[in-house]
Amino acid sequence: MDLFEHLNSEPHNLLPYNGEVFYYGKILTQEQANYYFHALMEKIAWENDKAMIMGKEIITRRKVAWYGDAPFSYTYSGTTKTALPWINELLELKQLAETESKESYNSCLLNLYHTGEEGMTWHSDAEIALKKNGAIGSFSLGAERKFSFKHKKTKHPVAVILEHGSLLVMKGETQTHWLHSLPTTKKVFTPRINLTFRCIVQP
Repeated sequence: MDLFEHLNSEPHNLLPYNGEVFYYGKILTQEQANYYFHALMEKIAWENDKAMIMGKEIITRRKVAWYGDAPFSYTYSGTTKTALPWINELLELKQLAETESKESYNSCLLNLYHTGEEGMTWHSDAEIALKKNGAIGSFSLGAERKFSFKHKKTKHPVAVILEHGSLLVMKGETQTHWLHSLPTTKKVFTPRINLTFRCIVQP
């Protein structure tokens, strides 16, 4: 399967200031996107996510998985995960994300949203284990969903619709100055898989 046949031209920065977000659009064909969607649904070791909120453990309907070059520990929302070894499909998509974004990644946090009623509240990916100002390459497979940004000080909004087989890259000072979210919606009834390729800084 030739993943590099449909590479797009360089995208423009979606953010007006204080960060860099590039949306590459669909970089997989429909056939390729469908293949990876079904392969990851079946092969990924999905688990319900957990979060500590006011000292209480909350189990989400959204499912997650964490993979990497090594058994990295990654702590967010008060819980710690240990990376699993790569599977072939993830390595293929990592290579494509690296080729498009001209960045290097050593891990991937995956999210499975079963319907539009599952989403992600406003946050920034600024955990201490992540490379400072490093790139995050985000693949979308499955249902199209709105992805929103909000500047932490000015509240300036930016939004983009993430398509099946598309890539979005956040880098630079984006996590310092902007929040992002996946708003919930009652208009989406099918699942979406989100792969966020990242760079963990080893101690």
